[in-house]
Amino acid sequence: MDGSQLGGTIMIFGMTPFTLFHVILSLIGIVSGLIVLAGLIGSDRKESWTLIFLITTVATTVTGFLFPYSGFTPAIGVGIISLIFLIAAIAALYVYRLAGSWRWVYVVSAIVSLYLNCFVLVAQSFQKIPALNALAPTGSEPPFAIVQGVVLALFVIAGFLSLRRFHPAYA
Repeated sequence: MDGSQLGGTIMIFGMTPFTLFHVILSLIGIVSGLIVLAGLIGSDRKESWTLIFLITTVATTVTGFLFPYSGFTPAIGVGIISLIFLIAAIAALYVYRLAGSWRWVYVVSAIVSLYLNCFVLVAQSFQKIPALNALAPTGSEPPFAIVQGVVLALFVIAGFLSLRRFHPAYA
């Protein structure tokens, strides 16, 4: 065995191809989502980036449900919540075209969806990156809570700014 296979399963960077695909989707969703978030704060719809963000974040959530199932887990709960917010964001943007209160529904839903993806990124980083795992091996230690708290605070601030500033004309 040359290290690229483990028990007959092909491994890439220690991940199966499906896991790698899921991670890549997630990272694209996060990067494009941060660009969209900057656009929300600047009242710029960033239409192409928004489409990329929504597609990859939906795909991340859906592929997350395709991993082996062993009962309800926090990850499944986050996935369900994320999917609900993604559906609301998509409906607000593409069906209701940000009219009236659908503007704030879109802003809140898109930001919550991005936050949940970032929440999972932080959680996975503390589980998978040895230096971070050493700081918080169970995920209940102060370093993990501090990082998650900072991420949440930044998203709350960004959400507040976005709600106040995002008033585009739907073209």
